[in-house]
This record gives sequence, structure tokens and C-alpha cells, in this order.
Amino acid sequence: MENEEKKEVGIKHQPDDSSSTIMPATTAGETATTKNEKMFKLFLLFMMTAQNSSVVLISKLTRIGVSNDDIYVINDLIMVQEFGKLVLASALEYSATNGHLVRSIKENIFDRPKDFFRILIPSLLYLIQNSLLYVAISNLTAPMFQVTYQCKLLTTAVVSVVMLQRKYSLKQWICLTALGIGVAIVVLGAQSDSKKDTSEKEKDNANVQNLFVGLMAVTVACLCSAFAGVYFEFVLKRPTNDGGEARAPVSMWMRNIQMAFFSICIAYINMLRDNDRGVTGVLDENNEPITKPFMYGFTGWVYVIVMLQAGGGLLVAAVIKYADNVLKGMATGVSVVTATFFSMFLFGTSLSTQFAVGAVIILMSVYLFSNDMPTICKGKVKQDYKVEMSPMLPK
Repeated sequence: MENEEKKEVGIKHQPDDSSSTIMPATTAGETATTKNEKMFKLFLLFMMTAQNSSVVLISKLTRIGVSNDDIYVINDLIMVQEFGKLVLASALEYSATNGHLVRSIKENIFDRPKDFFRILIPSLLYLIQNSLLYVAISNLTAPMFQVTYQCKLLTTAVVSVVMLQRKYSLKQWICLTALGIGVAIVVLGAQSDSKKDTSEKEKDNANVQNLFVGLMAVTVACLCSAFAGVYFEFVLKRPTNDGGEARAPVSMWMRNIQMAFFSICIAYINMLRDNDRGVTGVLDENNEPITKPFMYGFTGWVYVIVMLQAGGGLLVAAVIKYADNVLKGMATGVSVVTATFFSMFLFGTSLSTQFAVGAVIILMSVYLFSNDMPTICKGKVKQDYKVEMSPMLPK
């Protein structure tokens, strides 16, 4: 009997031994997967920071210190950018549909023209926004532009409440209020600094910046971004009906194809009707100035901007799919800091204490708007609302 009990005890312990040998392998596999996910998110953070900072700095580099005779036309740049986005979005849609791009275009454009023309509104707003952003970059310092452009969160939130009946928590409204206060602090500080430097800026016509024009351009761009983003979100997530049958929403890449197409058409029409494209500074045989041709003034850096903007949609899509609001908030803050750091060396930008205080308030507001307070600062917080920080999807 004792031997039988010993055998039973031994048998009972065998599964425990086998499970103990399997667990470390499973844990090691999960640890490796978690590590890979963290590394990929860090890579996305680096790419977002690099893309956001590079676009602002390189755009500033291509606009500042360049005479009016040599500078490129903004409308031409936007048209080339949209063409790049059209090609990239088409390639991604081709991959998503397993090579049935033509069929997807027929089903979502030719067979549904009414739904197709709904994208005309956000396309026009995005075109205006992109044009104004280059005007703002030309008239504001890189740190000032990036900080004030965070107002798009405030305008998007207000438009979301009006158009989508979206609800926000008390904490988020406090963050939006603080963001507005932070922008006011930055702008007031910039106005006092601009009055001191006006005489120095007037010495070089190629470097003249108009603070009022820059701020107005940012303000209108934020409004266009809000309306276009919220409307695009509504259209993208809206279920469609074909003959009374419910149909899944159109893919994001097809919407990008549609928006890029309309943007190219609008930019082309704008180019044809634009009688003030500027002149090259060179006279023809009749001693008349030559009008700038298409893509005039495009340097290597301008083509870098085109590639960065065209690839930005793919990057944002990856962040939406694989990352979270914490990463987006961190990327916003890091990109502002990075652009500010390099702007001090590249353009000699001087920063005041008032700017630093306002920038910190803005960045904290943007981060806390979509993320919980640190554990040390709060107890148990109930998340009653599902909030999307950025309804503006990549185009």
C-alpha cells in the first residue's frame, strides 16, 4: 500500500514538473514579444518626431533668406505633394485589395459618384490649410509655429462637439482652457519681442517676417484643420448603403486617393487662374519679366519636403494602428523641443522665459487631454467617455 501511495504521489507531481519546465519558455516568448513591441513604438516615436520637426525646419530653410525672384510657388509645391500622396495611397490600396485597385476605384468612385464628391469639401479645406501653413512658417519662427499650431486641438474639440455631439470630461475642458491660456502667453511674449526686433528685420528684405500675418495664417489653418478633420472622420466612419444593403465604410487609403485627386484638381485650377505667380527676375527678348514656370525654384530640400509630406500619411496610419495617445502626446512634445533646439542653431532663434512658460503649459495640456493624470497625482479615475484625440486622419 505504501508503495502504491508513493507511486500515486509521484504521478501527481509529474504534471507540476512538466508545467514548470514549460512556463519559462512561454514567459521568455512573451518577454521577447513585449520587447519587440516597445522597440517598434520607440521607432514610431523617433520617426514621428523626425518627420514633424524636419518638415517645419526644412520648410523654414527653403523660405527664409531666399529672394522673391528665386523662391518657389506654394501652390506648385502642394500640387506635387498631393501627387506623391496619390501615388503612395494607390500603392497601399493596391496592396490592401490584393491587386484589385482598378476594381476598387470602379466600386468606390464610378459606381458611387455621390459619395465620391463628398470628399470635395475636406479636400478644399486641406488645400487651404496646407497653403496657409507655409505662409505661417514663412512669417513665424519654427518654435512659435509649432507651439501655436497646437491650437488645432482646441478648434477640433469645439467643432467635434458641434458637428459630432462628442462629449468631453471636465479634465479635458480644463486642458483646453489651459491650452488657450498658454497660446495667449506665447503670442503676447512674441509681440513684445517683435517690436524690439522690427528695425533689425527691416534691414534684410529677404528675412522680413510679419507676426500678424503668421498668426492669422495659423488661426485659419487650425479652423480648416478642425472642420476638415471632423468632416473627414464623419465620412470615413459613416456606413454606406447600396440598394438598401448596409456596406462597410470605404477604406482609409481609398479616401486618401479621393482627397489627393480633388486636391490636385483644385491646385491645378488655382494655378491656371493665378495671375500673380511672381517673376524670375530674368527678362525675355521683349525686356519683360518672365513669369515663374511650374516647379520653379524647386531645390533638393524642396523635394525632401515632398517626400516627408507624402510619407507622413503612412506614418500617421501606423501610429493610429499600433500606438496610443501617450505616444502621440510624447511625439508632439519631443518634436517641439527638437525643432526649438535646432532652430536656435540654424536660424539664431532666441527664446524668452515667457515663451518657455507658455510652451510648457501648451504641451502639458495636449498630453493630459488624451491621457490620465500620473498615478501620484490622482486616485481612481473613471473613464466615462471614449475620446479620440485626433479625428483628423492622414490624407
